[in-house]
Amino acid sequence: MMRVALSVSVVQGGRSGIATYIFGLLEGLRRITAPVEMVILGLEKDRPLFEKWLDRWEWVPVAESWRPALRNVLWHQTALRGVLQREKIDVLHVPSYRRIVAAPPCPQLVTIHDCAAFAVSGKYDAARMLYGKHVVRRLARQADILTTVSQATAADVEHYFGVPRGEIHVIWNGIDHDFFQPPGSAEVARRLGELGLRAPYFVYLARLEHPGKNHVRLIEAFELFCVRHPGLPHRLVLGGADWHGAEVIHRRVASSACRDRIQCLGFVDKQDLPVLYGGSAALVYPSLFEGFGLPLVEAMACGCPVICSERGSLGEVAGDAALIIDPDSAEDMAGALARLALEKETGEQLAQKGLTRAAGFSWDETARQVWQLYKQADKS
Repeated sequence: MMRVALSVSVVQGGRSGIATYIFGLLEGLRRITAPVEMVILGLEKDRPLFEKWLDRWEWVPVAESWRPALRNVLWHQTALRGVLQREKIDVLHVPSYRRIVAAPPCPQLVTIHDCAAFAVSGKYDAARMLYGKHVVRRLARQADILTTVSQATAADVEHYFGVPRGEIHVIWNGIDHDFFQPPGSAEVARRLGELGLRAPYFVYLARLEHPGKNHVRLIEAFELFCVRHPGLPHRLVLGGADWHGAEVIHRRVASSACRDRIQCLGFVDKQDLPVLYGGSAALVYPSLFEGFGLPLVEAMACGCPVICSERGSLGEVAGDAALIIDPDSAEDMAGALARLALEKETGEQLAQKGLTRAAGFSWDETARQVWQLYKQADKS
């Protein structure tokens, strides 16, 4: 049976989009009973995140001293080769372009989630931007198989890395449909009360990152909404852990004339996501760049109307099931908020379209397609 090593050192405590991809892929591979021996290569303290899959698959620990980003890159370029040889690995799967291995001793499949470091100025610190723009560009062209999570990211890989579009495999992300579904009204009311939230509200679930996630302009739009519709009680809820530039967002909230109606939740536990989506007047997602945009699909599956930009992959993922806005225009955003607050029928139509759209995103299907690429890589 083929042995596939999956490098998982980029899960960031399970709180990153790549972590969601890794967890979804592992669960999908197990559900479809893929005939593969997964060897999970992870940092020692991250093992509890993977216990549910270790009844079937193998865990190979990586010392915690390799956790810092630059040291982790170094581990992938040095010590990993010995691990792959010792474990008799047939295919290496690296789910992050910053960890692509130069000349590994086995075929390598790389999943690229976005090219934000190239497209969004100042998204990361100088060292990571430099590594991404210069070193990774060469490494990506050496990978045996490249996959991306959207057509938009595939186009970016072609543009920034110089990889021909025909050599890039697009495999959409999925969601857990047993978990993400419309919650009951009693459950919503109970949990929102426990969280100190009250409807109606608009929600934006994304890490607090400036400028890429565009929180500041959303706050400006919400202020316009409040001024123009003083009789509407809607609030703005921002859920997500602090990231690069979060201090700018917090300062903007504190200085807002509507600060009493803006609530920052911090990191939101997965268990609360269906309730937050289900109790919301709309998910607002005005991001300036996305490689996929999982919250859109999660919200749709929970019966939540979606307002979003179409930058990056967002238009591709949303299809016709969202109200599209110009993320550079607070006026446009404010108008969309008003439509969802005032036009009940519009919200109901978007919610129904969203349920249909979300049904097309499945981790089982993601796993089937990745499994086919494992077999292709093994033959290369």
